[in-house]
Amino acid sequence: MITYKDAVEVIQREREDAVAVVTMTQAKYWNQVSEHPELDIGISNGMSKASSVGLGIALGEPDRNVYVLDSDGSLLMNLGSLVTVASAAPTNFFHFLFQNDVYAVTGGQPVPGAGRTNFETLAEGSGYRHTRSYDDIESFATDWAELSKLEGPVMIVLAVEAELQPAGIEQTWESNARMPAALRSVRKALDSTYVPE
Repeated sequence: MITYKDAVEVIQREREDAVAVVTMTQAKYWNQVSEHPELDIGISNGMSKASSVGLGIALGEPDRNVYVLDSDGSLLMNLGSLVTVASAAPTNFFHFLFQNDVYAVTGGQPVPGAGRTNFETLAEGSGYRHTRSYDDIESFATDWAELSKLEGPVMIVLAVEAELQPAGIEQTWESNARMPAALRSVRKALDSTYVPE
């Protein structure tokens, strides 16, 4: 199994100038390691919408990678977004799904289909160009060079250890107030680095 901390450290180390759309428990750890907070959008207050927000950014900024750090419980509430993402087919869209099979921030209740749902198969069936699954951090880190060259949309399922306690609830309310500012910050950062062809 992979820990949240280890997973986000690998992603941050390799992110370069990618925009990160982050939700739920992984947001708590991402906020601790992110070296580009001006390119981060935390939407724990919008559970299930990370893939939709990420898609909009990926389409608006086709020359910049977008990393969506999603959770299984969140994605299950917006499963149709897989088809929408695949139909739009942004080549710069990387969907990292943190799968722990529980709703960690509300007490550890099992998500629907816990232990049975194969998100890699769902993404493939929806039309994602590439999918991968990892349950150990060493393989994930080793494969990064290959993963980063894949043409999106890409689904990367990370089997993470469940944390059965409220994780970052205070961050949820803070992010609710900060979201407009976060979006403006990302827009400003994108504008300042955009070079017309």
